[in-house]
Amino acid sequence: MRVLLVEDDEPVAQSLRRGLLRYGFEVAWAATGGDALAHGDPYDVVLLDLGLPDTDGLDVCKALRARGDVPIIVISARSDETDRVVGLELGADDYVTKPFGVREVIARIRAVMRRARPPASADAGPDQYGTRLTIDRKAARVRLDGQEIALAPKEYDLLAFLTEEPGALMSREQIMEAVWDANWFGPTKTLDVHVAALRRKLSGAITIEAVRGVGFRLEIARDPGQRASGS
Repeated sequence: MRVLLVEDDEPVAQSLRRGLLRYGFEVAWAATGGDALAHGDPYDVVLLDLGLPDTDGLDVCKALRARGDVPIIVISARSDETDRVVGLELGADDYVTKPFGVREVIARIRAVMRRARPPASADAGPDQYGTRLTIDRKAARVRLDGQEIALAPKEYDLLAFLTEEPGALMSREQIMEAVWDANWFGPTKTLDVHVAALRRKLSGAITIEAVRGVGFRLEIARDPGQRASGS
């Protein structure tokens, strides 16, 4: 996923850039509003500081929104409610107040991208993952080697969420918010139980790696024939 980071504070920008790169994001950095508006390469989401040296970040937000519907997340030390409201009214999709952690920013990015992703076409067929696994999101059905697999509702929701971005590291907080509820206060052990169930039921088609202290990463198994031919 390509990120345009608009931030004039170099230490903040470099720290955030390093963090995003570790999670697999591509990051282009613009230190001024002018640089951001002149940036010609495509990007999927904008992280926009309001305190820019050449112009107010709110004006940049308004100009970027006039160009298209790429999600914009404001990152700012301005915590005043008025700035938040104005930023959202000018087209920002979310607002993060400094100081913040990289994982919080990543969670916000993925949340706005999920909201921005257009719904699947009614005529779209099942999604194919590797050669063995298909997920029919319209019918909420999963097939392994052509045979339907019985999944509990939350097992299906968890699989559908993790397969939105195979290979991406998802924090436990992101998963709980997306699959269970943003206000979930129960133990997160239920997540481990559901992950174990998916590993068992879809063994060989996917792997779900646990990253200690962070969350989980789903990988699609490669076709053995392709792996052998490439050796």
